[in-house]
Amino acid sequence: MTSLLRVLFLSLVSSAALAAEPALDYRIQLETIHHGYDGQTCWVHARAGTIPGRTPSVVLTMQKLLLTGSDVFFALNEMRTDDLGKTWSGPTEHAATLGRREEPDGVTAAICDFTPKWHAKTGKLLGTGHTVRYRDGKVIPNVDRQTAYSVYNADTHTWSPWATMAMPDTAKFQSAGAGCTQRLDLPNGDILLPIYFKNKEQKQDRVTVLRCSFDGTTLRYVEQGNDLVVPIERGLAEPSLTRFHDRYFLTLRNDRAGYVCTSTDGLHFTEPQVWRWDDGTELGNYNTQQHWVTHSDGLFLVYTRTGANNDHVFRHRAPLFIGQVDPEKLCVLRSTERVLVPERGARLGNFGVTNVNENETWVTVTEWMQTWGPNYIMRPDNPYGSDNSVYAARILWNTPNRDWDKQ
Repeated sequence: MTSLLRVLFLSLVSSAALAAEPALDYRIQLETIHHGYDGQTCWVHARAGTIPGRTPSVVLTMQKLLLTGSDVFFALNEMRTDDLGKTWSGPTEHAATLGRREEPDGVTAAICDFTPKWHAKTGKLLGTGHTVRYRDGKVIPNVDRQTAYSVYNADTHTWSPWATMAMPDTAKFQSAGAGCTQRLDLPNGDILLPIYFKNKEQKQDRVTVLRCSFDGTTLRYVEQGNDLVVPIERGLAEPSLTRFHDRYFLTLRNDRAGYVCTSTDGLHFTEPQVWRWDDGTELGNYNTQQHWVTHSDGLFLVYTRTGANNDHVFRHRAPLFIGQVDPEKLCVLRSTERVLVPERGARLGNFGVTNVNENETWVTVTEWMQTWGPNYIMRPDNPYGSDNSVYAARILWNTPNRDWDKQ
């Protein structure tokens, strides 16, 4: 075979191999793992972490919300499946370790906005969130807030008493926490943990990414990246971090729009820009969180938005959508949008993402049973049929997620 023929032959073989490789795709399998509603409290903040194994265990945490208050939370509870969702145990309350604590001067402290995630270096399920403080049953404004965390014992199905991470500058980080965030663990065991913070004089929250160490028991601050802020309303909050093809992506909440920025080192990020569709128009997400679904062959955003016949839903926080992201143009590809969890009148804006194995990623969420005023509480017999269901939306990949355990 001549050199030219050999080159043509190899080119044809390579093209055929590429053509035979399936494009990244998935199907969605929506499951209700718990439901029931009494009109007085409701489950919120359903987020799960995966303990790897031949059959992974998935541990989901959530907590009750008092419907007559604003962000009035109680002890964290746990649900667990050891058979990939065929059966679930719980909810099991962990009041002794993940419950409220009484502090001086009539103050009650709690842990909330919690996200469990496997830490491969130590072989521990580490949950992070932040503190909230109440007096007379109401959130105390402008009070100290810290990043709170707890470690799961997989053998006894218990959690360590929640603790708070010490910060180097208590004035700068007077109100600082990792509520509703996605962290990223590095191969050496260090943790990139995004937080939002401000001090008593600042109107807007800032976002930064911390590099932390974790020895299986204690979470410690090591250093921080740059401060990110937009001078709009309350600033930036609830940041979520991922890595895709050696680049880091941070998605951010703001009252008027969701924002996104990137980094080459995971600590120092570009100026935030508003999330947009690929045609340049705004995505329509606002005043609620977004999170990443990351596959080795594609990057996806999970979000809520306006313009989906959902004006009756509080802050348009349902349905829950997923769309593929163009990582170079930093936009969502409109043609790829799908509904992960349909709306039934209740909001779905507080949710979590966990990679279960190379074939499945789960998005977990509850129906939050507060709505627009004047009647803020959704009735058990509401016309939409919502009943505080806890959902697991299983994303079933058509090609293995090679990096499922590296996110």
